Amino acid sequence: MAGALGSIVGLGGGVIIIPILTILLGVDIHFAIGASIVSVIATSSGAAATYVKDKMTNLRIGMFLELATTAGAIIGAAIAAYTNAFLLELIFGGILLVSLVPLIRQIGEDIPTNPELVGLAKRLSLQGSYTEVDGSTINYNATRPERGLVGMFAAGLISGLLGIGSGTFKVLSMDLAMKLPMKVSTTTSNFMIGVTAAASAGIYFARGDVNPFIVAPVAIGILIGAFIGTRFLLRARNPTVRKIFAIVLAISAVEMIIRALGV
Repeated sequence: MAGALGSIVGLGGGVIIIPILTILLGVDIHFAIGASIVSVIATSSGAAATYVKDKMTNLRIGMFLELATTAGAIIGAAIAAYTNAFLLELIFGGILLVSLVPLIRQIGEDIPTNPELVGLAKRLSLQGSYTEVDGSTINYNATRPERGLVGMFAAGLISGLLGIGSGTFKVLSMDLAMKLPMKVSTTTSNFMIGVTAAASAGIYFARGDVNPFIVAPVAIGILIGAFIGTRFLLRARNPTVRKIFAIVLAISAVEMIIRALGV
């Protein structure tokens, strides 16, 4: 389920994997986080090949935004030891809940009104197109890339501070700030979280937090789920993907707040 949902809504699946491993199976939290990091790479790898081949993922936009995400992650990791993680989880959980409001307002929107390509977006040619399953070609332009960069920096900062993939913030930045089609936002986020996770995975390997007896079955399940999820997304409409994302976003926000409150 984590692999299927992750490949559909652009998340790493840690919100599902970590509670299952720690609460249901009694796995140590450090090994659970190590398995979650590997699962992010597995989800991204399993889905990216299909999405890139079908031009659903926008590599140019992804690599442009990855600059801000990486900078935020480095700063977040550097200051993580000096911050209160519980307070941060409470704040960011609240931000996710508030973000549901604009998301729900456009819950039925299929393709955003195509904005004119201007300014930085025009200079960097932040545009693209993909083909829906019915054969129609969807052309789109990115707008307000500066806001997207700010959102991605925040996503990277949260990822470095809390040790999560923060795919929800990435998708929100592309969907709400840059007005990209929902399917482009989730598939590009899927590509980005794999790049970010691969960069940090070495630290978890060096600390011995990656247990092959835990990671192997998790990775196999994730890859099977990602295979199923990619087939679903290619045939789904944008409103369907947005509704699934809204549900996962609400669960992620509540889970983050509950964990912060220690309930």
